[in-house]
Amino acid sequence: MFIYLNALFVGLLLISNILGVKLFSVGEFILPAAAVVYVATYLITDVIGEVYGKDAARKTVQAGFVTQIVALVFIYIAIQLPAAPVFGAQVEFEMILGGSFRVILASLIAYIASQNLDVTIFHSLKKKHGEKKLWLRNNLSTMTSQLIDTTLFITIAFWGLVPANVLISMIVTQYIFKFCIALVDTPVAYLLVRLAKKSNKV
Repeated sequence: MFIYLNALFVGLLLISNILGVKLFSVGEFILPAAAVVYVATYLITDVIGEVYGKDAARKTVQAGFVTQIVALVFIYIAIQLPAAPVFGAQVEFEMILGGSFRVILASLIAYIASQNLDVTIFHSLKKKHGEKKLWLRNNLSTMTSQLIDTTLFITIAFWGLVPANVLISMIVTQYIFKFCIALVDTPVAYLLVRLAKKSNKV
C-alpha cells in the first residue's frame, strides 16, 4: 500500500503542474484547475504519516520535490527539440507544459515549505493525541499548510504583476476553496488509513 500511496502522491503532483494552466470559474471567482488535484497530496502525506510514520512522510515529500525537478528538466528538453513539420501545435505545447520560470519557482518554494509544515503539524498533534483524533490532525495540518502554500505561491508568482488588492483576493479565494476541499476529505483519510493498516497485517 505504501508504494501505491507514494505513486499516487507523485502522480498527482505532476498532474497538478500540467493542470495549473487551466482556469475555471465558480461564480465570480477564478481558480486554477490544479487546486482540485493538489490539495489531495496533503491527504496522502497525512495517511502515510499516520500509518508509516513521520520519516516516511518526509521522504515522500522529498521524493515529490526531486520528481518535479526531473520532470521540469525533461519537459524543457522536449520543448527545445525541433518540431517535426507534421506537428503543428508547438506553440500550444510550450504554452501548456512550459510555464514561466517565476511560476515554477513559486510552485517549488510553496511546495517544499507547505508540505514539510503539514508533516510537522500532523505529527506534533499525533504525539499529543496518539491514535485518536485523526480528523483533527488531518484538517488542522492541511488547512494551515494550505494557507502557507497559497500565500507563498501567489505572492511569489504574481507580486508586482497585479494590484495588491487583486493579489489578496486571489489568496483568499484559493484558500477558501482549498479549505472546503480539506473539510470533505476527512472520511477519505479514515478509509485510506484503514486500508493501509489492513494491508500491513496481510
